[in-house]
Amino acid sequence: MSFSGFTAHKIMTATPLRIVYQFCLTVCLIFSGLVASATAPTPDLIETIGKSATEWVKLRTETVRLKSDWASQREILESTVTALEQRAKDLEDQRTLLQAKSAKDREEHQTIETKNKVWSGGLDELDARLIATKDRLLQFRSSLPPRLSAALEMPYRSLSGSELAPSDRMQLAITILNRCVQFNRLISLGEEVLTVEGESAPRSLEVIYWGLSHAYALDRAVGKAWLGTPGPQGWHWVAHPEAAKQVTQIIAIYEGKADPTLISVPALLSHVSTESLKK
Repeated sequence: MSFSGFTAHKIMTATPLRIVYQFCLTVCLIFSGLVASATAPTPDLIETIGKSATEWVKLRTETVRLKSDWASQREILESTVTALEQRAKDLEDQRTLLQAKSAKDREEHQTIETKNKVWSGGLDELDARLIATKDRLLQFRSSLPPRLSAALEMPYRSLSGSELAPSDRMQLAITILNRCVQFNRLISLGEEVLTVEGESAPRSLEVIYWGLSHAYALDRAVGKAWLGTPGPQGWHWVAHPEAAKQVTQIIAIYEGKADPTLISVPALLSHVSTESLKK
């Protein structure tokens, strides 16, 4: 049996001990052939054959080890490749889903931007109207009764600011309008310090208001009365000495000290045409 008789399969699958055994058997056969041919081997030849045998055994042992390692690592690599392929497929599916979702989000974002532009235009228009309303309310303050104007000092002061947000401006305007509507529905009595016609200095007077339209001021000590009406420059108080008794009766009725009755008092009708009076 010679070395050429081994097949590639037998060499690759043989264990290291079997390889050594086969190699030694081959060497023995060669050596037997030399003896049979009556040729005595020299020590150098034997040493060379031994070194070659040792190198061959090392080479084959390393080859078998590498093949064994490759077989075990191959399974791991194949499993890793399969896992990576599955991971790539999952990522591809996620990308497709995200693309669809982002397309929907972009569409919604565009819709929101369109609505924002419409709302922004509407808000600008509303703010312009609020500013116009603010200007009218500031002009209207001079026509308010002094008592009401003093009560609205803080709202008016805040409303005159230029850095107000539309919501704050609207809230202040509504506050002022509500107070005016409330005052206009009532008859109110109180003491006020006023500058009236025929007097050089302000005086403390009893004042009874008929809403926002007019009022009567009374000085009981001197028996004088005044009719107050709104005007472009504020309220104007015109003296009506003859009406002092009637105004005193009105105040007594308001306070519940006298029975209600019809009383004739001076008044001023404004913005009324002749045709309206005839009707």
